[in-house]
Amino acid sequence: MSTVTLSHLLRSQESSLLEAWLAEQRRSGNVRNLIADSDLKRQSAEFIQLLQQTVAEGDSTDYSSSTISREMRRFLDSITGDRAQLGFSPSETATFIFSFKRPLFEAIRTSTNDVTAQIDEVWNSSLLLDRLGLYVTESHQKAREGIILRQQQEMLELSTPVVKLWDGVLALPIIGTLDSSRTQTIMESLLERIVETGSEIAIIDITGVPTVDTLTAQHLLKTVTAARLMGAECIISGIRPQIAQTIVHLGVELGDVVTKASLADAFKIALQRTGFALAKRSSITAVK
Repeated sequence: MSTVTLSHLLRSQESSLLEAWLAEQRRSGNVRNLIADSDLKRQSAEFIQLLQQTVAEGDSTDYSSSTISREMRRFLDSITGDRAQLGFSPSETATFIFSFKRPLFEAIRTSTNDVTAQIDEVWNSSLLLDRLGLYVTESHQKAREGIILRQQQEMLELSTPVVKLWDGVLALPIIGTLDSSRTQTIMESLLERIVETGSEIAIIDITGVPTVDTLTAQHLLKTVTAARLMGAECIISGIRPQIAQTIVHLGVELGDVVTKASLADAFKIALQRTGFALAKRSSITAVK
């Protein structure tokens, strides 16, 4: 059986191959529960058509070495990304390719009585499908890494909200450890809000920061400096006794940056600097 004959086999028996392959895939619980039957049928039919092109364009004696076409790569990347979003593991995603072996090998077996030809075609077909399965595994890994990176970025953005406390006063509560990447995100968020609101004061609250070392202090000072360049002064709140001792022990110079123990104290200073003052309302009891 030659490569052209296999290509003809994929075309002439496309319907029966598709039905047999769908039955094979439906045995998987995840496929059955997470992918609509119409989507599974559409994806499987498209794969068989693209496989026809791959086989037809391959070497007449070893199409397992065929170059994966741009269309096939785009298709595999698409289904891999979709299944990664649905929570499929790399092996479950690659099973989409490997499950086609049984119906294809059966079609090869019944298409010729030449045992040698059967063995050659089954071997070459297996190598080709293995290659496509490995590509899917690699594509799945890249897709998952992309999802994880995007989720990390979203979590960073959610974990660094810049809140408007008062006219001209912003608050940036920081929770967790500060590193270079997160500092950059914090700085960008703060500077954007300073520009949007025209605020004069930004309170950076580090109550949720577990420890402050030299690197953390440097990141804070960079944020303060960037805010000053945008015309806003910073107040650092949440300085606990342990953090104060650590800063002194490390010899970190905060310069003329105002620090307060609590966010409430920092807010009072911010109001004073912006020309506001808080006054306690007198309780008046009506006498009849």
